[in-house]
This record gives sequence, C-alpha cells and structure tokens, in this order.
Amino acid sequence: MEKRTTPNFITRLEPNEVFVFGSNLQGMHAGGAARVALEHFGAVPGQGVGLQGQSYAIPTMQGGVDTIQPYVDEFIDFAKLHPELTFLVTRIGCGIAGFTDGEIAPLFTQAHNVDNIILPPGW
Repeated sequence: MEKRTTPNFITRLEPNEVFVFGSNLQGMHAGGAARVALEHFGAVPGQGVGLQGQSYAIPTMQGGVDTIQPYVDEFIDFAKLHPELTFLVTRIGCGIAGFTDGEIAPLFTQAHNVDNIILPPGW
C-alpha cells in the first residue's frame, strides 16, 4: 500500500489534522505557507516554533540546512507523542527560504516510519 502524501494546496483540515509549515524564529508569518497557517489554521504571531492551533511551525530561515535539522527532529518526536493527530507537512523551506526539495527532504528520513506524519510527494 502506498503511503498518503501531502497535497500541494491545503485549504481545510479535519479536526485531528495539523498543518506543518516553515517559519522564522520570530514567528512573523507574513508569506507562503506561514501566512496560510496564520490566516486559516491558528498560527500565532510571534511564535516561530511548535504547535499553535491546528498548525506546527518548523523554523527554516535562520541559516543553512544544518540549523533546520534539530527542529525537524523535535517535530518528529512531538508527532510520535501525539498519535491521535495527523501532521500534514508542507514543502517547508522550499519557498521563501530558498532551499530545494533535495536539501530538505533528507531531514525527514526518520519521519518515514511515523504513521501520523504525511510528507510531500517525493520526500
């Protein structure tokens, strides 16, 4: 059975679903998926990391890929602790932050074995 993938555009969530987006540490959710999270899924201005409403922020704007990995690991641990939730991961870091899928997807290798984390196609 092929694993479900995150759709390109998420316009609604089920009550148990969480929109996972790339953010900045300052929580200035001004563009891209961060703005969608702010306007539709409960992201909190000034909160750049973690669960907020029906969204979860992973900082991607503070440096290179190596600075993102600890936040991805923290997210994966969080998802494991919350099997009642389904986490729809957007292509974090691949928009405004300027990274490629090839740079970001490997950060989520450990997420492939977590049933409640849904990744973008090809990740």
